[in-house]
Amino acid sequence: MDTPAAASPDRDPGMVLRTIVAALRAPVTAAVRREWSGAENLPADRGFVVAANHVSHADPVMLAHFLYDNGVPPRYLAKAAILDVPVIGKILRATGQIPVYRGTSEAADAFAAAKQAVLDGEGVIFYPEGTITRDPDEWPMSGKTGAARVALETGCPVVPVAQWGPNMFLEPYGRRLHVVPRQTMQIAAGPPVDLDDLRGQEVTAAILATATDRIMDAVTEQLAKLRDLPVPSERMSLDDPRVKERPRPRRQTATKE
Repeated sequence: MDTPAAASPDRDPGMVLRTIVAALRAPVTAAVRREWSGAENLPADRGFVVAANHVSHADPVMLAHFLYDNGVPPRYLAKAAILDVPVIGKILRATGQIPVYRGTSEAADAFAAAKQAVLDGEGVIFYPEGTITRDPDEWPMSGKTGAARVALETGCPVVPVAQWGPNMFLEPYGRRLHVVPRQTMQIAAGPPVDLDDLRGQEVTAAILATATDRIMDAVTEQLAKLRDLPVPSERMSLDDPRVKERPRPRRQTATKE
């Protein structure tokens, strides 16, 4: 497990976030095991994008734990519907989370806010798939281009992060926690994705597609290492009709003790 790093003075988590962490740290630590790696790939001296796979409604908490304990106050692009929930939404907004109003004239505001946060030296978290994976074997699906666009327009690095274990603790689209046996939250941050040959040129749809494919490849490679499985030969497309279907929760096999 990585040794927690001290937070950069330029990445002040703020009083509200510190209070939340203080309240959640003990119960989360008691409920799950942690197996973290790759924290050395999180830039300490500049803003960056985290591109992560999404396997459970629990994984934002686990990923936030990993980042916070390694000196990066988490800033998510979150659905506005979540941040508009009374009380909880207000608290989350106070921690600097960025609302995404999909399909509205305000949708571009989230992108601008993400770019500014990166330019200010922060780490901004994207779930490029935009939803919990619908892949039958829970591999990352194809991604949307937001993370790639922020990276190319700001020049910042993209750190691919894989998660496995939150889907055992809280199954995809489920509501029931599985605390016995105690599950292991595996999180691995890989080296920044190589986008150098795509930088310094017009950010076209083709360039964004290439960058996004590389990002999702890197996330998938990290996940394959965690699962000790080969990288799948194909990736489920966001255009696949199954993506629009909400899967029924299914009990997972417990992670290693």
